[in-house]
Amino acid sequence: MSASTLRIRQLNDQLRAFPFPPRGEMVLTSGVAGLSGHDLGAVLHQVRTFDAFSADNDPHGEHDFGSFVHRSVRYFWKIDYCDRDKTYGSPDPADPAVTCRVLTVMRADEY
Repeated sequence: MSASTLRIRQLNDQLRAFPFPPRGEMVLTSGVAGLSGHDLGAVLHQVRTFDAFSADNDPHGEHDFGSFVHRSVRYFWKIDYCDRDKTYGSPDPADPAVTCRVLTVMRADEY
């Protein structure tokens, strides 16, 4: 694995642990935002602590996607790499000076 991929993985893991600026932003779809406080906390805990990465869900080793089930509902989380203006893709996802990470948490049926 390259140093760039390891840096991207580290930045993505940091964002899941603390999804606020300057590390990035978090977006909740309406299906997630509408959960009760207890269920929302449980879903976000699973996003923060997700470690079931495999070749199937993490083929590039960047820790940028995961899925899990909570109360019989499948959820996804994914991280996108945008430029600082969030207009285009990041020119270098390993460089936080030119990248805004966006963590989206959604129900699978909202994908």
